[in-house]
Amino acid sequence: MAAYRQMLLIRRFEERAGQLYAMGQINGFCHLSIGREAVITGMAMAASQIDQVITTHRCHGHAIAQGCEPQRLMAELLGRASGTNGGKGGSLHVTSPQHNFFGGHGIVGAPASLGAGLAFANRYRQNGAVTICTLGKGAADQGQVYEALNLAAQWNLPLVYVIDNDSGESPNVETPLADRGLSFAVKGWWVDGVNIAAVRAAGRTAIDMARDGGGPVILEMRTYPYRGHFNPDAGNAGERQRSLEEIDPVVNLKGRLLREGWTSEDDLKTIDRETRAIVRDAVAHAQNAAAPVAADLKRNVTAPAA
Repeated sequence: MAAYRQMLLIRRFEERAGQLYAMGQINGFCHLSIGREAVITGMAMAASQIDQVITTHRCHGHAIAQGCEPQRLMAELLGRASGTNGGKGGSLHVTSPQHNFFGGHGIVGAPASLGAGLAFANRYRQNGAVTICTLGKGAADQGQVYEALNLAAQWNLPLVYVIDNDSGESPNVETPLADRGLSFAVKGWWVDGVNIAAVRAAGRTAIDMARDGGGPVILEMRTYPYRGHFNPDAGNAGERQRSLEEIDPVVNLKGRLLREGWTSEDDLKTIDRETRAIVRDAVAHAQNAAAPVAADLKRNVTAPAA
């Protein structure tokens, strides 16, 4: 039930963000996490409080799962001073180090090398933390990803790469993304990214392996892009031939909860009302918050002198 609440909050937040983008209230691009709620929530549930998360431009859901307040997150999307990054990060570059969330990066493949750096710091400090780095399938062909994999394997870094394969392919594709680390002796396997129970189980195994000195691990999460690459896209019409429970992680979990008798339709409607109220409050806060002032442009750009 906790997982359902989290996933539904991400869904309702992203739906509203998409509407605000269409209304011109969110500048730049707006890449949504819709369809990836099980991957985001399942990995967060598998991790410990000391573990770190770094991800791509599709970062809103991860920020929520890491504990970022919806009000501050929505304010960031709208470019307000009360946002997580003072309104300067926007939709693509949300970070919140106090929640062990390190972005939010617009450069394709960038989280791979940055994530390896975080994992190296953890190994150097011997603090027991694992870095979870999420990449899109397009990033899997970037050179810096393979450089990072090579170093991660050589240095036996506590690092889990989660590759989001939103093509809806089966694990029998010609070049499985989970196998991209084999030349570096990096283990990997395929996971049903629509099923949160499968994600959490695989996430725990991979994180435990990385934490116990087993080196980096790759998890290929199969999801479905039924909302398109970014908000204005029409999406993949071919996936509409499948049932919603096959491609939608929120509907998938809802069906399981009802079939197992763990909840009722009335209870789920109550959760939905509560979730929508949280999102309404976040939007109201963001729309009424002050914009950054010119002096803020120079804040948090360079580190203070020692």
